[in-house]
Amino acid sequence: MAGIRCLSGALGGLLLAAAASGPALAQKAGGILQMPDFASPASMSLHEESTIAAGTPLMGVFNNLVVFDQHVAQNSLASVVPDLASDWSWDEDRTALTFHLRQGVKWHDGKPFTAADIKCTWDALAGKAEEKFRVNPRKSWYRNLDAIITNGDYEVTFHLKRPQPYLIALLASGQSPVYPCHVSLREMRTHPIGTGPFKFVEYKPNERITVTRNPD
Repeated sequence: MAGIRCLSGALGGLLLAAAASGPALAQKAGGILQMPDFASPASMSLHEESTIAAGTPLMGVFNNLVVFDQHVAQNSLASVVPDLASDWSWDEDRTALTFHLRQGVKWHDGKPFTAADIKCTWDALAGKAEEKFRVNPRKSWYRNLDAIITNGDYEVTFHLKRPQPYLIALLASGQSPVYPCHVSLREMRTHPIGTGPFKFVEYKPNERITVTRNPD
């Protein structure tokens, strides 16, 4: 059985506090959280994997444009909340979905996150980029996507061929992370770079996936 090792002070503290009886224990930084997994994924690229064997350990490495509110028991369009996007709006025809993006976000290698990263990610998913995914299990999700248009570094619009109200739900899925433009899809299979609360450390197939707390 493969093991997933997360170096997480905050999570370790939360688990201790939840398990304690009587007065709540103060959270303490540091420690290692180990999570058993049932399989060893083929790669570390979430966009090329289709099971939770990759999703469980790697979702924390990335961010989405939007996500489902984890405090709401059932996912719905009403439970979608901002992540890398600060807000979003549809045009009158419901064929253009515009996002304003958070500023000051950095990739784990220190490069700035911009609207270009959104365009690169979804151009690749739609099969329009020069570099291709080795496998693209969710390409059909975006067959209604006509074009991605950026307006400066912090605004991006998804232009659709016809109205698709549930597009926002697809973007909120745990399988819809944003990838960096400056890292090749080939590199993302072995050493993914994200913006999330955990940074990838290493992957030893059939042994472990290790991530560590993002200090930023």
